[in-house]
Amino acid sequence: MLLFHTMIERQRLSIQTICGFLSVALLFLLSGGNAAGQNGDVSADGASTGGTSVVQSGSKFVIARVKYEGGGDWYNDPSSELNMLRFLRQQTDIDVDVRTEQYVEVGSEKLFSYPFVFMTGHGSISLTDREAQNLRTYLENGGFLYVDDDYGFDKAFRREMKKVFPEKELVELPFSHGIYHVHYDFPNGLPKIHEHDKKPPQGFGIFHEGRLVVFYTYESNLADGWADPDIHKDPEEVRQKALRMGLNIIVWALTQ
Repeated sequence: MLLFHTMIERQRLSIQTICGFLSVALLFLLSGGNAAGQNGDVSADGASTGGTSVVQSGSKFVIARVKYEGGGDWYNDPSSELNMLRFLRQQTDIDVDVRTEQYVEVGSEKLFSYPFVFMTGHGSISLTDREAQNLRTYLENGGFLYVDDDYGFDKAFRREMKKVFPEKELVELPFSHGIYHVHYDFPNGLPKIHEHDKKPPQGFGIFHEGRLVVFYTYESNLADGWADPDIHKDPEEVRQKALRMGLNIIVWALTQ
């Protein structure tokens, strides 16, 4: 038992140290050039809030994709994260690593090396009790999970998150929430990237001690908009909305 608590404390300190470096750097905002608006506005949504430029120094930021069991294609569209990181580098001064895709198993201790992890897929997901506990510990100690329903993932994801936080609910975030306005302005909430069931897009969250630890996008499919343009043939205007909302999610996760 003592060994277990020692391991958890080491993990907690590791991820909080990483988050600390990144959040302090991101909170150092310059009042000069407006990096957010360099590429112009995007119709009614995704316009820059203006006036600030996000700057980061120190450890390089990466997006680690969560590998899980259960049959879902956790690996689909591997270009998504790298394109999102390139956009982050273009639009901000955040130091990112875009050399290769990074994957992490949900039950691995390596999960605690990443302040921001990403999960997606079609179909099913299944978490063991150990994996659910590992993910919970990660989230309660500074980690952030972004989940994008790539279609058909909703039912299984909600079921498995009840293993992680049986006492908590996924709650829909109001359009006034800061995640929709922190860098680019999305007054109507999530942009609609793919049609799916033709429902309006929704953003759901799980909070721990007032901090958003899970953000789940449903009927939006931002990550498909991040993928290489020849994969889904999305218009550039749509891709820009997806990338800009993705930037908001990352900045919110690291600075909230």
